[in-house]
Amino acid sequence: METAKRAPRGTKKRDTPLTEAGIYAAALRLIDTGGVETLTMRKLAAALDANPMSLYHHVPNKEALLRGVAAMVGAQFRTVTQEDRPWQERIRQLAEDFRALAHRHPKLMTYSFGQPDFVQPEDPFWLALADVLTSAGVPQQDVSRVAAVICAAVFGVLIAEINGALRRWSTLPPATGATGEGEPADATSGDDRMFYMALNAIIMSVHMNELKPYMVWQS
Repeated sequence: METAKRAPRGTKKRDTPLTEAGIYAAALRLIDTGGVETLTMRKLAAALDANPMSLYHHVPNKEALLRGVAAMVGAQFRTVTQEDRPWQERIRQLAEDFRALAHRHPKLMTYSFGQPDFVQPEDPFWLALADVLTSAGVPQQDVSRVAAVICAAVFGVLIAEINGALRRWSTLPPATGATGEGEPADATSGDDRMFYMALNAIIMSVHMNELKPYMVWQS
């Protein structure tokens, strides 16, 4: 009796056709597990049980794949801020929700923060931030510049928080142990305190209009 030969992985017909959304979702799972640097089109094809060449009908290369994954994750950002609340509370809520998203996908976000085209004009976070700054009284011609500085500050804090640098820097001399010598502080609460310290400084800068002297807004 002949034994049926098993088709090589990735050559059998899939039960469902490949889609960009499905490809991006599978890529995100691989990134969450191993990081951006370990993602390859061949590994992705294996995870999807598809022929590697079939992926290129949907995404031309890894760079386009990563842009698609980042856009998919960015679209998950959904914050409904109440317009009757003070702008300081609204901007704090935006930052908190974006921080939560970054911690859900830290490996992807660490990579994405380093890409100059990470923020796009149609991104929900960018649109919401621009709306809050307008409500705060920032002149319309200056909203994008102020928003850019805020994004750079928040993203920088989040990168340092995710990779552990912020926690390490906070223990450098002349730091003293608040919980007693030799007794480590609560790392989680420490990260929270430092994040809100940075966030409060950003909000205060906007409130006091201290960003303007450091930016060339006029020729």
